[in-house]
Amino acid sequence: MATPHHSRRGSIGYYHRKRKPGLKSTIRSWPEIEGNPKIQSFAGYKVGMTHVEMVDYRKSSTTAGRNIMAAVTVVEVPPAKIVAIRGYRESEEGLKVAYEKWAENLDKNLFKLIMETKERREREIPDDICEVRVILMVSPEEVTGVPKKIPDIYETRVGGSTIDARLKYAQDKLGKEVHFTDFSKAGNFVDVISVTKGKGFTGHVERFGVKLLPYKNRKHRRMIGTLGPWHPDWVRWQVPQAGQMGSHQRTQHNMRVIKFAKSQGNDDINVKGGFVNYGLVRTNYVLIHGSVPGSVKRLIKFRDPARQKTASVDKIQVSYVSRESKQGD
Repeated sequence: MATPHHSRRGSIGYYHRKRKPGLKSTIRSWPEIEGNPKIQSFAGYKVGMTHVEMVDYRKSSTTAGRNIMAAVTVVEVPPAKIVAIRGYRESEEGLKVAYEKWAENLDKNLFKLIMETKERREREIPDDICEVRVILMVSPEEVTGVPKKIPDIYETRVGGSTIDARLKYAQDKLGKEVHFTDFSKAGNFVDVISVTKGKGFTGHVERFGVKLLPYKNRKHRRMIGTLGPWHPDWVRWQVPQAGQMGSHQRTQHNMRVIKFAKSQGNDDINVKGGFVNYGLVRTNYVLIHGSVPGSVKRLIKFRDPARQKTASVDKIQVSYVSRESKQGD
């Protein structure tokens, strides 16, 4: 007897499920924005999770306007420095770098990632630039929870206004520090892009959520019932099988920024005994409503929302932030 119809186990939208080569996420698309020029992404290091008491800002919620307890993720966002400007032009093969300028007096540790800027000749700004981007550098030396000296660099788009205004904004900020407030603020939505925790090689059931076979099965229960039909006479790629799970790049859309604050050694966010596997937060930090992908100390990237449907909130009232120990009893 045939089994009833059910939706497919495991979304094909995430294929192919292979391990990402590195632990740094890559932003592949940028939404168009209006207003004054600004950077469209920022980065920080995942600290851990805690919970807060706040007024429910969601108008359609059954607890709208009432005090609720909500889980939040703490992400440390130290100031970033703009070290380079890039201008792109359209070509038959996509965007190509047409202009590049690096700042002076760069961090010595940065040259472990790039070559000396003496070999980089500054070109004149062409007239056919259609995209302006900047390269940001985050120095982990300011973050005590991340034990490394080599900085993290990433490229972000400058959006808003006209191309000339974006280029002027980038030139004015070259060699200077930018903060999370230059990108977004509390109450706004952001897209969180990160690499998930790696779980190694897992089986069919854990990887795709397929049902267990009947207990009277001939050999095992934690396997699939069939690899497919006789024809075509090969195993198709859609068949759920065991393999790598985790360490994939994922994007979570429309995550609300609950709070942004500057931690200057005070105890407004640090829990008793420090966050597990991280320690204490000593620079700027943000609270994101819900959980974000990635393990502790992972580089988390924020981007302007690409699918925003609801409006931002001007102010979120947070009355309590839990600082109880997260190390258990």
